[in-house]
Amino acid sequence: MGGKVVQLVQGRDKALEGAPPLEMLELFVGFPEIQVIDLDAAMGTGENSAIVAQLCERARCRVGGGVRSAERAAELVGLGAHRVIIGTAAFTPELSRIVDAVSKEKLVIALDSKNGKVVVKGWKESTTITAVEAMATLASSCSGFLCTYVDKEGMMQGTDLEWFAQLRATTTHEITAAGGITTLDDIKALKSMDINAAVGMAIYTGRLSLNDLRHLA
Repeated sequence: MGGKVVQLVQGRDKALEGAPPLEMLELFVGFPEIQVIDLDAAMGTGENSAIVAQLCERARCRVGGGVRSAERAAELVGLGAHRVIIGTAAFTPELSRIVDAVSKEKLVIALDSKNGKVVVKGWKESTTITAVEAMATLASSCSGFLCTYVDKEGMMQGTDLEWFAQLRATTTHEITAAGGITTLDDIKALKSMDINAAVGMAIYTGRLSLNDLRHLA
């Protein structure tokens, strides 16, 4: 956000700010994939495409944030994104155009859930469907799901492992869990379900050791 690495709480309040993006990237050498979210694009206040391109040159990145058109999805692939994350657009007619533009193999659909329902438009608007219901209809349009437990996002209070277990039972697609993942036990439990973990706040605050995480990656 604003050209800087930041961590938000509940997708709204900036809790901390990190070193310059390329310097931060050096911390994550040895991890299989870096998740890069352009928060300015997600919020409609700008974009950080130049930084995204620099990161994608140096690491395998999945990129999201404000990807609401086929053109933007194709642009991110052109910048070097290994895969593109879409959220709001997955629930609009634009989804078919995005799949045609970049292929379902390049797409990860974000199912961000709050109070049991999928939320869209920067987590500001709630839908009437659950992540389990969404998976059933969207599996044919992507290669994986990014599932954020928004209720605990950035709060360092743990996550809802039972919810993730329900999601794992719903699909054979790759699942990446996010939101409140705080301890090695959280990550080990997710790994035992064959679910990947996207970790932010717990790393930036020193709660989790990068060296410990490398052994699990």
